Amino acid sequence: MRRRPDQAAYHRGVRMAPYDLVKELALALAAVLLLVLVLAAVLSSPDVPPVTVRSWAQHDPLDLIATATSELQGTTISADYGPPYTLDVGGRGPGASVQTWGPLAPQLWAGVHLPLDAARADVLHPLRLAAASDPSLARALARYHRGTRRERARWLAAYARALPQARIAAGALVTSSATGSGPLPVMMRSLLSVARSGGLDGLLLESGHFFQTDYTGPLLFLGDGSYLPSLAHAQHLLGSQWGMMNETGRYPGQAWLWLYTMWYQVPPYRAASNADLLVVLTMGLLTTLLLLTPFIPGLRDIPRWVPLYRLIWREHYREQARRAGGP
Repeated sequence: MRRRPDQAAYHRGVRMAPYDLVKELALALAAVLLLVLVLAAVLSSPDVPPVTVRSWAQHDPLDLIATATSELQGTTISADYGPPYTLDVGGRGPGASVQTWGPLAPQLWAGVHLPLDAARADVLHPLRLAAASDPSLARALARYHRGTRRERARWLAAYARALPQARIAAGALVTSSATGSGPLPVMMRSLLSVARSGGLDGLLLESGHFFQTDYTGPLLFLGDGSYLPSLAHAQHLLGSQWGMMNETGRYPGQAWLWLYTMWYQVPPYRAASNADLLVVLTMGLLTTLLLLTPFIPGLRDIPRWVPLYRLIWREHYREQARRAGGP
């Protein structure tokens, strides 16, 4: 009958050492936590406060008022953008931002699916909501709406001429030379006041829905001014600064986008007015070639002509040569 092995005899002569698994795990977790905290403090992404219409009104109020005036004149980027926001701009056809390449015009083919009236959305609608508690603003708005198209154009032109001499005094907009500008001084003073209080951010998002997740309107309004582009330039976020693959500051962001943003840095894409469309077409062509590589004669033979794989798998080929009796 076979004897059962004696556990004590089995381990006799084997060096043993006490080992506390719980203690070891606790020390490892503490070390990893300390390393994570140190690296997070040294290498974490910067916590830059969000850019809002309120911060715009506080840091560059004259630019906000100049942009709002241009919205009413219909001369901003968003007012003259073209699809998907506008199609016929003042009877002049699609906006200047529409990109085409010969007969290819996908932006026009898609049409307008986010209709935008920049003057109404960014200026008149918020002011109408704010006028519910401001009688003087309500009267100014009523006068503006009663005016003919020619009268409004004359008021806006006079107000735009006065803006270079405008100033901010005690938090209020002062346009002493804005004679002949009709109700615009009252409207713009009210707009700046509402913007500085933070109310304009909410009014631009007013949609009647309980939840608000569409920030297209405020972003377009901010993009029409010079305040947001100046911040982007300072944070190295412009397209000419490889901004697509950057975070704020000098921190790297989406590095996998280098292939897309590279095209914006080289001719002819760099100076092309339809650079976005050209980059999309180029990347589409390259992706198609990648997918079709196994089926394209010549292209599929490049690995055989340039045997880089043999360098990568050199240990495998050495082993094959050794088994075959070679050197």
